Amino acid sequence: MTRHGVILATIVAAAIAAPGVIYPIFLMKLLCFALFACAFNLLVGFSGLISFGHAAFFGVGGYTAGYIVKSWGLTPELALLAATAVSATLGVAIGRLAIRSHGIYFSMVTLALAQLVYFVCLQAPFTGGEDGIQGVPRGKLFGLISLANDVGLYYFILAVCAFGFLAIYRIVHSPFGNILKSIRENEQRAVSLGYDVDQFKLVTFVLSAAISGLAGAAKTIVFGFATLNDVHWHTSGEVVLMTLLGGIGTILGPIVGSTLVVMLQSELADRVGSKVTIIMGLVFIACVLSFRRGIVGEFIAWRARRASSQRISDVDGRAVVSDAAE
Repeated sequence: MTRHGVILATIVAAAIAAPGVIYPIFLMKLLCFALFACAFNLLVGFSGLISFGHAAFFGVGGYTAGYIVKSWGLTPELALLAATAVSATLGVAIGRLAIRSHGIYFSMVTLALAQLVYFVCLQAPFTGGEDGIQGVPRGKLFGLISLANDVGLYYFILAVCAFGFLAIYRIVHSPFGNILKSIRENEQRAVSLGYDVDQFKLVTFVLSAAISGLAGAAKTIVFGFATLNDVHWHTSGEVVLMTLLGGIGTILGPIVGSTLVVMLQSELADRVGSKVTIIMGLVFIACVLSFRRGIVGEFIAWRARRASSQRISDVDGRAVVSDAAE
């Protein structure tokens, strides 16, 4: 088995065994935010588009799943599919408006439109206003398997998030992903090669929105409620922080960053209360100053430097042996 195969097998085994060691609800929260961060990273890390309003898709996905399960009585898997579709549709609407802008203007447009979504959720009767949608039942998977048990629900959420991670991985490591990277590195060259850059950006935006909605819907199923906090700009800031901490443009970076943020929030919330935001800000500053590429990004750069040094040493060693032989 290759090294990557061993790593993958270890991760799968750890994920399966984790509920026996760690509280399942906490694990599911980690999975949902990790998927959200990976979806955001698909946009910013591989196409160079920085969105400040991604909480709109995360929250709308949560509201959609909560309303469908509670009011219509549909099964959770149908609620997740519907939430993904609604978030993707919202992504098309926002993306068509935002893609026309570039740089910081794109970011500001996404933030403004996300705030519009926030106020719609605040006023719309089906969202519950400031109370949100409470008491969302977990339901039965396919109408047969009860998800009332935390461990059973964990494995369902694990399967959903694993599907999302694999989808992102496949998108990135495909001809489509290579074109995205070329647009990120040199947009003018991509245009000169005949690619419809705006169309590729829009498709990426919609894919990122859809997966973000899936993550938000999964969170609602886990906790049984959807609130305004899910569509607030603060949530958009959190996912930016998660991605930066882990490493933009890396596959594992957002997972590491989201895990770090969620763990810090869980550990510090009861001890320092509202001051947790100050501590998170300090952590962010320290990371920016010390790990500009993020935790995983710096590790990858360190491995590359080490491999390069090793190759240089091998070349020098062969040269010395050759000189000695002569």
